Formats: sequence, C-alpha cells, structure tokens
Amino acid sequence: MLASLGLLLLWPLFLLIAIAVKLSDGGPILFRQTRAGLGGKPFQIVKFRTMVPGAEARGPSVTQAGDPRVTRIGKVLRRAKLDELPQLWNVLVGEMSFVGPRPEVPRYVALYSEHQRRILALKPGITDPAALRFRDEERLLEGARDLDRVYIQDIMPRKIELSLAYARQASRWEDTKIILRTLLPGTERVDL
Repeated sequence: MLASLGLLLLWPLFLLIAIAVKLSDGGPILFRQTRAGLGGKPFQIVKFRTMVPGAEARGPSVTQAGDPRVTRIGKVLRRAKLDELPQLWNVLVGEMSFVGPRPEVPRYVALYSEHQRRILALKPGITDPAALRFRDEERLLEGARDLDRVYIQDIMPRKIELSLAYARQASRWEDTKIILRTLLPGTERVDL
C-alpha cells in the first residue's frame, strides 16, 4: 500500500527525472539489472539510469568517485539517492521491501561464504543500516586500483554483517528510523 501511495504521490518527480535523464544523452530512462532476491531468486531491479548506455560492459559492477561512466545528471541523482525511487515498483510487486539488505548482483552472491549466504533468507530492501553506513561507497572506493577486490574483500562482508545484525533486532520502529535516516542528510559513514 505504501509503495502504491509513493508511486502515486511521486509521479511528478518521476516525470521530471525521466525528462532530465532522457535529455542528458538520449539513452534509456530506466536501468534494469538482475539481482539476487529472497532465497537467491533472481529479479530485475529498476532504477533511473545514472550511467552511460552499456556501462556494465565497460567496467566493474561497482563504481568509484569520478567514474567516467556516470553521467552528469547521474551524479546528481546518485548523490540524492533519487535513482532508487523506481524500486517502489519492486516493492509493489513483492520483490523487495522498504527496509532490508540491498540486493547484490549474482556474480558477487556466487562468492558468498556459507555464513554470508544467510543474508539470502531476508527480503532485499531499498535501504538498511548497511546502505546508510556505506552511503558514500563511491568515495570509499576512490583511488582503488582493483575495485572488485576491495569491494569483495572489504566492503561486501561488512555490509552483510551489518544487515544480519539488523535482522536479529528488526522491528517496525527500527524500520521507521532507518527510513527517516535514509531520507534525511547527515547519516553515519564508515571509512575503510
């Protein structure tokens, strides 16, 4: 119900963003990518496109600050997290929830340890404590020579542990606080 309400209320903003993305380079407005959902089941996550068309074939799945694949409008959308708004659709159709671990691309999920695979028992979400703590992930990866290695060895395990710790104490009140912290600036950060 809340996802429907969000889509209904935010359609003017969706329209403005769609026009800006389209006018920026004429490419597609939306970006779809296969992610691992509940139980590892693949689904298509939907976002406003923030990178040049075909960016996935031109580099790693993660980005660092200054990545030339990110468009000018994409930088603005990412900074404000507005690129994530179409995921309300994923919530509406039951593939995601508002709060839960961010869904990962299957090639990273394939590297999970048995312990890390426990994260797949949770429905993925638009935000969670790990998303808040790693809000500036691109800056954390800035200057890394091997983005995949740094992400897989340093960032991904910490995100999974934060998400699993959250799941052990999840409540509607905690979810509400996380949603409010997502929408408000000044959230906590983690340095490598």
